[in-house]
Amino acid sequence: MATQSSTDPNKDKVIHEYDGIQECDNALPNWWLGILYGTIAFGAIYWLSAESFKTTPSPRAEYHAEMEKIAAEEAAKMKAIGSVSDESLLAMAKDTKALDDGKGVFASTCAPCHAANGGGSIGPNLTDANWLHGGAPMKIYGTIKDGFTAKGMPAWGPALGEERVRAVAAYVVSLKNTNVAGGKAPQGDPEQ
Repeated sequence: MATQSSTDPNKDKVIHEYDGIQECDNALPNWWLGILYGTIAFGAIYWLSAESFKTTPSPRAEYHAEMEKIAAEEAAKMKAIGSVSDESLLAMAKDTKALDDGKGVFASTCAPCHAANGGGSIGPNLTDANWLHGGAPMKIYGTIKDGFTAKGMPAWGPALGEERVRAVAAYVVSLKNTNVAGGKAPQGDPEQ
């Protein structure tokens, strides 16, 4: 055990010693104290300006404003596109840009259950003439948007948004009756 010399700067600051370990009462560095007090001051000023006096918008208010802006843009976009119908989905199924958009959405959300080519794996085959919930364009759109959760089909409408639901519905309409090789056995009723 080393003994303290008379030149040891911690000689007067030792407040506890146990088993050769000295506990000293040293002052915190000024830079550390400056950061601590600056953080406390910033927090107090921020709280007063954003929450108490409302001189600056709070993150909650900014979030709600941004969500309202997105909802308004989505409504304007849907108004420009028009209402969904069998005819509009059939027209989209012939549009290459809409099909590319729909194929991308299909690959990321639908392919795990329906296979990348639509031939079915966990979910049914989307390339034959048989359909569990109807094969008309509006039935396909409704199945994608609202789902059939009791049968394992989630409602994709809230997650994807109207524009992407329409695009993937148009893509599925384009897959209908293509009968890919290696597809799952037919399920449901034949489409008339």
